[in-house]
Amino acid sequence: MNKSSKIAAAVPDPAQDGATKELSPSEIRGVLEVMEPGLLVWDDNERCVFYTDRLRQVLSMRAADLHIGMTRKDFLNGSLIRGEISEESLLAINRQFQSRETFQFDRQLRSGQVISTRARPLGENGFVVTFTDVSMERTKSTELDETIRIADEARAALATTLEQEKKRQYEAGILNEFGDWLQSCKTLDELFAIVLRYLEETLPGSQGELYIYSNSRDVLEGTLSWGRAKLQAHIHADSCWSLRRGRGYRYKRGEIGFECAHVSAITHLPIEEYSCIPIVAHGDTVGLLHVRYGGCGSVENKLTDPTAFAFKCGELISLAIANVRLRDELHEQSTRDMLTGLRNRRYCIDTMSALRSASERSGAPFAVISLDVDKFKDFNDNFGHDAGDAVLQNVASTMRDTLDAAHVPCRFGGEEFLVILPECTAQMGLEIADTLRRAIMQSQITYAGKPLPNVTISSGVAAYPETSNLVEGLLKEADLALYQAKDNGRNRVECAPPRGERNSET
Repeated sequence: MNKSSKIAAAVPDPAQDGATKELSPSEIRGVLEVMEPGLLVWDDNERCVFYTDRLRQVLSMRAADLHIGMTRKDFLNGSLIRGEISEESLLAINRQFQSRETFQFDRQLRSGQVISTRARPLGENGFVVTFTDVSMERTKSTELDETIRIADEARAALATTLEQEKKRQYEAGILNEFGDWLQSCKTLDELFAIVLRYLEETLPGSQGELYIYSNSRDVLEGTLSWGRAKLQAHIHADSCWSLRRGRGYRYKRGEIGFECAHVSAITHLPIEEYSCIPIVAHGDTVGLLHVRYGGCGSVENKLTDPTAFAFKCGELISLAIANVRLRDELHEQSTRDMLTGLRNRRYCIDTMSALRSASERSGAPFAVISLDVDKFKDFNDNFGHDAGDAVLQNVASTMRDTLDAAHVPCRFGGEEFLVILPECTAQMGLEIADTLRRAIMQSQITYAGKPLPNVTISSGVAAYPETSNLVEGLLKEADLALYQAKDNGRNRVECAPPRGERNSET
C-alpha cells in the first residue's frame, strides 16, 4: 500500500462552536481504514494510486491480487478469472468507466458474499471506487447512504490534497528557479532586474516596491516597483513596523494591526492586506520588500499562500544581496593596497587591458604616469620604515586630492606608483604629472608629531597608441621615461618618445 499518500480534510471541532480543524494524513487514513467499505483510487492512466487495507478484507484478496501501480484492466481481469464478475459485466463496466459517470455494480465472491462496487469520477484525474459487503445489509439503505457520504468526503479530501500538492510543487519550482537566477547575479543592477521580473510574473495582480538603505543609512531609497505601485524616492525606517520591530510584518484589514506610515502616505484607499519583509544581508538589514495583495485573484489559483510565498522570495533576495555584496567586498579587498588604500598592481593591469580594448574600438587615447619617491631608501634608513610608510600614505593622499575622479591612482609596489589617465594624450599626461609633482613637493608630512623633510617624486609618461599599442609596452616606456627623469636630476617629469623613435621599438 502507498504509505506516502497524503489526504487532508476539515471536520467540525467540538471544542470550538462553528470552527473546523484540519485532519492530518494519518488521521484521515485512520478514518478510511475504519470505514466499512474498502477504498480504491484509479488515476487518469487507469493505474492504482491508493487503496485501504480494508479493501483486501472486503474482497478476501491476496497481496498479488492488488498493488500500487496495477492497471485497472489487470484488476478486472483478475476479478473475471476468480468468477466475481462475468464477461458481459466486464464489457459493461469498461463502457461505464469510459463514460466517466458514477455507476454501481455487484460482484459475488467465491464465498458467496455480495460486494457492492461503486465507482465515482475523481475530477479529471481518475476514479475513486468503494467496495461494500452488502450480503446481510442490502436493505439498510440509511447506512449505505452514510457510507457513500463518507466516501464522497474522502474523495473531495483526496482531490484537495492533490490540488494542494500541485501548488506546492509549482511554488517549489518557481522558488528554485528564482534562487538560481539570483545566485548567478554579479551586480545589484542585475539582481534588481531579475527580482522585478519574477515578482511581476509570480504574484500577478499584486503590487509593491523594494527599498534599499542609502550609504548614509539615514533613509531607504526606492529601487524598483511593480504593478500599479507608486515608488517613493525614499522612506524612513521609522515609517515601517517591520523595520521598527526587526521582523516581517503582515497587515490584514479586520485583524488587530496598524498600517505602516509609508503605506498610508501613498494611498488614501483602504488596504486589505500587505506584507513588509526586511531584507537582511549578513545579519544587517539592508532594505525592505513591500507587497500588497489586493486584487490578486489569479494568485490564489496558483499559490497555496501568497503571503508565505512573498516571505520566501524575501529570504532569497536577502541571500542574493548578501552574496553580491560579499563578492564585491572580496573583489575590493583583492584589488586594494592595504597601506595606502589605492588600487593595487592587479587592478592596474586589468584596467589598462580593458582601456586598451575599449580604445581599439573607439579610437580614444589614454596615458599612464609611472612615478616613485626620490631617494626613498635613504629616507627609510634615516627615519625608519614607519616614517617611510607615512611618506607613502601622504603621497597616496595627495594623489587622491589632486587627480580627477576619472583618473586611477595605483600603488604598483614599494615606493612605485602608477596613474591611469583615460582619454588623455601624452601632452595631457605631462601636464597632469607635473601638477602632481608640485603638489607632492609642497605637501607637509608629519610623523610621531614631528615634521619630516619634503618629499619629491620623479615621473615618466607614456600614452596609447602614441607611445605603444601594448599594455606591456606602455609600462616599459613609462618606466624608461621615469629612469630618464632620475638620471636628469630627479624631481622632474619626462615623456616617452613616440613609437619608432627609440632605438628598440616596443
